[in-house]
Amino acid sequence: MGQLNAGIVPVTAFQQNCTILFDMDDRQGVVVDPGGDIDKVLAALKDNAIDAGAIWITHGHIDHAGGAMELKEALGIEIIGPHEADRPLLANLENQAKHYGITDPVRNCVPDRFLSEGDTVSFGQHAFEVLHCPGHAPGHVVYYNRAAKFAHVGDVLFRGSVGRTDLPGGDHAALIASIKDKLLPLGDDIGFICGHGPGGRFGEERRSNPFLI
Repeated sequence: MGQLNAGIVPVTAFQQNCTILFDMDDRQGVVVDPGGDIDKVLAALKDNAIDAGAIWITHGHIDHAGGAMELKEALGIEIIGPHEADRPLLANLENQAKHYGITDPVRNCVPDRFLSEGDTVSFGQHAFEVLHCPGHAPGHVVYYNRAAKFAHVGDVLFRGSVGRTDLPGGDHAALIASIKDKLLPLGDDIGFICGHGPGGRFGEERRSNPFLI
């Protein structure tokens, strides 16, 4: 098994971190949260000779799932996740686009498989545990690789901040509980990539994030 690696392709006006997770040796991987600008995502895969075998979605907001159907058709691969509680959001992406004045092509997303707490997803020999972490969105999931001490947390947690909870289905108390009860107990040394901006480590957020103190 080669080393797990990650590349970030910022997409759309939201500057969302579309993330390509891949094995350094065999170049197999997955695309996490293709929110749009699919031409950029396809170019990154081609330029780095990465074979994406699936699309993983953390939650149903447009900046994370808006390009999923387009990428699925371009590559002929499945969309996996998030939790079924986000089905209404995924079925409303086209209306989300109108609300934000987005003119780029956006299509409602129909995952091939929804995920639940305790599920495992993988590519090659890299296995990720699925944590259902509602609060920012009802069906938000986090992908955690225990061997690499790494988590993709989507919009649950940011460096120095947390996900917004003023959107439909948001719940601040549930969000904080997701972070404190499911993420931080994984350990201070867990590194994370988030949906926007730079990542970090859980320990630093536990010690200094003003929303968690």
